[in-house]
Amino acid sequence: MKRVIAIANQKGGVGKTTTAVNLAASFAATRRRVLLIDMDPQGNASTGCGIDKRTLTRGACEVLLGECQALDAIRAVAPLSAEQPMSLDILPTNQDLTAAEVRLLSMIVGREQRLRTALAPIRANYDLIVIDCPPALNMLTVNALVAADSVLIPMQCEYYALEGLSALVGTIEQIRGIANPQLAIEGILRTMYDPRNNLASEVSAQLLQHFGDKVFRTVVPRNVRLAEAPSFGKPALAHDPDSRGALAYLALAGEMLRREDGGREAASVGASELPATGP
Repeated sequence: MKRVIAIANQKGGVGKTTTAVNLAASFAATRRRVLLIDMDPQGNASTGCGIDKRTLTRGACEVLLGECQALDAIRAVAPLSAEQPMSLDILPTNQDLTAAEVRLLSMIVGREQRLRTALAPIRANYDLIVIDCPPALNMLTVNALVAADSVLIPMQCEYYALEGLSALVGTIEQIRGIANPQLAIEGILRTMYDPRNNLASEVSAQLLQHFGDKVFRTVVPRNVRLAEAPSFGKPALAHDPDSRGALAYLALAGEMLRREDGGREAASVGASELPATGP
């Protein structure tokens, strides 16, 4: 797989951190080596993985500022259970990351490349790197988008979210043109979805009409277990593996793997149809 995926949406409360933590855990449960990077100064992804951010001495802040190597700040996340180990690491953070952003803004050269440069020595160690972005289009988010191969956009099915989506797509296009030409949209994930809500159904239909296959078929429902899992310092898959929320993120991981396999098969077929060339 060997990909870096940023989970981004400048609108708050759409399930970015929930998606980052639980998608990372779901891929780790499939025996893939996964790194979760917490790029939000609130540090919710760190807390959701059992990290005490109050005692943190090395994290994303120090890595971005070049005060330590990423390898020295990464921590292992506890396994799902004794019977089911999980190869999930996290680069945690806390509110110190706000200070790092201020210092990044004062830099003239290479400030948007700091995360990409820091990940270069360890990128090959992981099958998947997931970046939890802050709810803003700031320098931290820009660093995540420059470091990423693709962007996964979680969003609630409401009209304000549609407006924010347009702004984010514009930002992605700007990053692609200036600093990261390979950046693509991984997909749009409908979160906290309630099919009984007529507005949610209408917005969902608009998403499918405008973005087509970019909208994941998997839908994450409103789920109490997803909401309460962070208070236990665990992904939902460790808190209640049979909950609807945990199963939805497992289904999302499976859908993403099938998309990737389908893309490889299409590329293989296309290559086989090319005319043979002689020496």
